[in-house]
Amino acid sequence: MDSLLFLLYTIIYFVSLIIIVINIKKSPVLSLLFLLPVVIGLLYDNAVITLGRFLGESNLNEQLNLLRFLLHAIFTPFLTFYAWAVVKKTNISLTRSLVFRIAPYVITAILIIIELYNEVISLQIAPKWEYGVLTYSSVGSSGPPLMVIIVAIILLIASIIVLVKQKWVWFFIGSLVMIIMNAVKIPVNSGALTNLSEVILIASLLATSLFQARKHY
Repeated sequence: MDSLLFLLYTIIYFVSLIIIVINIKKSPVLSLLFLLPVVIGLLYDNAVITLGRFLGESNLNEQLNLLRFLLHAIFTPFLTFYAWAVVKKTNISLTRSLVFRIAPYVITAILIIIELYNEVISLQIAPKWEYGVLTYSSVGSSGPPLMVIIVAIILLIASIIVLVKQKWVWFFIGSLVMIIMNAVKIPVNSGALTNLSEVILIASLLATSLFQARKHY
């Protein structure tokens, strides 16, 4: 079942990528530009997991999985820039401050460095079969990395601002679902549940960018 879910996620991310590219060509929406690398990273991540059982426990599969961790470390922090871009569209007084203008550069750089140092530089991975899916997982890892927690908090705060100022609820729902599904262990025989929360989050982010573009905020 999980193998079919990961395939479905891969297709969803591919479609999302096409939608982002088409809309960027029509009008260079800043938040979509920052969402683009994140979607590319998730597309690659789920595609490699989908192919894992066919590649088997091999050096090729291990190298492809190592790249998963590297792309995650570099691309995921760009969600800080995404949050910055959508909040900027609300025109609250904070967006005119110097701190707001430089914050995403500083935070994103720090998050990438933290993730590379904690999760990539000394990374050791091992094959893991779970629910019919073969992945290479980090040895000794437990719980979401610090970077993911910080990014989730930033997105939640940004979603609340958008909800209050623009009455758009889906960004908030997507951010909240992401946090809840990662914080609460749901008794379901599936390893793909965490990835489902990512799919829901990305769908809400994409919808938010298109909403702001359509409303010309």
